[in-house]
Amino acid sequence: MSARPGQFALPLDWSAGGSNDGPLIVGASNADAVRYLRHVATWPVRTAVLTGPRGSGRSLMGRLFARETGGRVIDGHDSVSEEEIFHAWNAAQASDTPLLIIADAPPCEWGIRLPDLASRLRAVPVLAIGEPDDCLARDLIEALFAQRGMALAPGVASYIVPRMERSYAMIHRVVAALDAASLEKGRGVSVRLTRETLLSQGLIDPDLLERQDGNTCR
Repeated sequence: MSARPGQFALPLDWSAGGSNDGPLIVGASNADAVRYLRHVATWPVRTAVLTGPRGSGRSLMGRLFARETGGRVIDGHDSVSEEEIFHAWNAAQASDTPLLIIADAPPCEWGIRLPDLASRLRAVPVLAIGEPDDCLARDLIEALFAQRGMALAPGVASYIVPRMERSYAMIHRVVAALDAASLEKGRGVSVRLTRETLLSQGLIDPDLLERQDGNTCR
């Protein structure tokens, strides 16, 4: 996979994803987190917390991390008890096996009641995935359609990106809406179908102009 302007080249095989996953697309919003997860030997403690919006690829990053390092992943800090996280933290340090906790927010916002766990998590690095930039948003739209076995007409993703709310949640909503519209109408996903569908559902702003200046994706 070659890197486009505004992207970072992926180390080793993280670009391949998992057996049931699409590729992990790396851009400015998640590159620091990916880099940290790929260098477990440098971790000051054997635990890290990964935060980011839902739909941002954080669970995929966790699966790739577990596959490559053999470490444990807790996907959702609120999916297990505080006692289990506490014991997992201790086990990671004792066995030298890394532990990654995926969460919506950093530990300081979890409302932790167990003092020993709170003190341990204060020493844990927190990795944050930000909302996607233009290039990552466009590439993710194309990748999600490819996962569905659908081809986009040229220019569709570039048409969508400057007109939509910039979030992972909105990207998934847009792709789902266009997939459904394409199946319903028996048409490919063209710029015309995209405009009709997304305007009718209020998913893009028709008044937003294309960002011609400073757009490195073209």
